[in-house]
Amino acid sequence: MENTREKPRRKPWQTISSLLEDGASAEQVEAALEGLDHAELLHTVFSLSPDDQRALLSILPASRATSLLEDLPDAHVADLIEDMSPDAAADIVEGLASDHRADVLGELDDADADAIIAELDDEDASEVRELIAFNPDQAGGLMMTEFAAYPMASTVRSVVDDLMKEDRDYSLLTVHYIYVVVKKRKLEGVIRIRDLVFADPDKKIGELARPALTVAPDATLDDLEYFFDEHDIAAVPVVDAQKLLLGIVRRRSLLEALAEKAESDHLKAAGIIGGDELRSMPTLVRSRRRLSWLTINIGLNLIAASVIAAYEDTLTAVITLAVFLPIVSDMSGCSGNQAVAVSMRELTLGAATPKDIFRVLRKEAVVGIINGVALGLLLGLVTWAWKGNATLGLVAGGALAANTVIAVCIGGTVPLILRKYKFDPAVASGPLLTTVTDVCGFFLLLSLASQVLPALAL
Repeated sequence: MENTREKPRRKPWQTISSLLEDGASAEQVEAALEGLDHAELLHTVFSLSPDDQRALLSILPASRATSLLEDLPDAHVADLIEDMSPDAAADIVEGLASDHRADVLGELDDADADAIIAELDDEDASEVRELIAFNPDQAGGLMMTEFAAYPMASTVRSVVDDLMKEDRDYSLLTVHYIYVVVKKRKLEGVIRIRDLVFADPDKKIGELARPALTVAPDATLDDLEYFFDEHDIAAVPVVDAQKLLLGIVRRRSLLEALAEKAESDHLKAAGIIGGDELRSMPTLVRSRRRLSWLTINIGLNLIAASVIAAYEDTLTAVITLAVFLPIVSDMSGCSGNQAVAVSMRELTLGAATPKDIFRVLRKEAVVGIINGVALGLLLGLVTWAWKGNATLGLVAGGALAANTVIAVCIGGTVPLILRKYKFDPAVASGPLLTTVTDVCGFFLLLSLASQVLPALAL
């Protein structure tokens, strides 16, 4: 009897990988990509090996390769193009929006970035160098230079005609507003595009312009977030001290930057050194990033384990204490992490600096005492009701109360101390807090139990 079972359908990335391996033409590869929607296309690219991803970018026309990179993380794009020839990489990044292009090149080593920039035309090269010089977490680093700006004396008709030219590239131009300038770059005002369309065609745009809201190039992410919360506009011009128009920051760009920063901090806190990892990255790179964190944690856990070993006799005599070891350390750790989160937020907002260590310590100590007493009392009463031993309840509750105070004090001040000495608080606060809460929690519980061991006989 014939086997009529159909062969399983090949995944798109398997098809692309086979085509690349067989030396297929660019037309064949493009045809395989053609039927994929945006989500499928992204999944296909991420599912390819790094070598296949580079091969795909190399075989496709530069414009098509650029479109594939637009939604990939900047660091991942940089990893892909750094091993390509500078001229091939330049052809691809040239089609990216100015802000994305600068972000990608900013992820590369200076030598690799300079080699690619040297292949760009003079105007693009000069523009990229200016953008890279800005902090990526400030308005200057987020701004793009594709915008519509016209002299005050221009008529509405001439501006509309210019915008409607067939040779104008609308793929990158952000046409929400028309910016009115004098002497080519000095910003004088702004016009909404819809107001321009319904205006008298012979009227000069200088008469229609309204004063423009602006930000400085050193405006932080939090400054920009506050600005866009206060003003319902799609983009804000960035101007220098002389009111020269440098670029615009789109609301969308800010939201993307805030999301990327949150994701990066989350990955760092989870032990992904570098704050960026995808499973399409080389296996050894991913392994090295994780091991750099995990090997440190081995040493930290050995320190905590040594405290338990030192009180082995106490633990053997009252085995019930083992139940409370994770409770005391974990609950204190949760309290400490709350303090870390508040300090990280205040550092980001500028509400706290390393100079505020003692102020933060004082405020956290008060909260720690209140919460520690409440949590310790709750655990003590539950323990007494469970085991019928008031002394055991006092030991467990007292250890939790004291460790909570220590944890919130450490959690509140460690990020400030780390920032003072130029360490990344998002990476280092977690393991330091975990070690302290484990060691102190184990020590407090077992040392208190040792002092009243005869009264703990159950």
